Amino acid sequence: MDKGEYNFDKLFEVLSKESWPQVYYFKFIVRADNHLIARVQSLFNSNEANISMRRSAKGNYVTISAKEMMLTAESVVERYKKASEIEGIIAL
Repeated sequence: MDKGEYNFDKLFEVLSKESWPQVYYFKFIVRADNHLIARVQSLFNSNEANISMRRSAKGNYVTISAKEMMLTAESVVERYKKASEIEGIIAL
């Protein structure tokens, strides 16, 4: 997820119309590399987030899903900005 490819302002605009706080569902895809998986998992508080992983059919990629209580639209956008620093990540 290249920072230039994702419009964080548009995301904030959409999210700011929602009622906060709320449980937000994040979903990312990364190569099946333990280092990348650990970096994605580190985006979330393991005590507060419900994190699940699923490997692709060929095992080359991993989908990481997380549900976490987010307090504001800004906090969601900040999480996506941090995720954008992870090489090759795809946000769904």
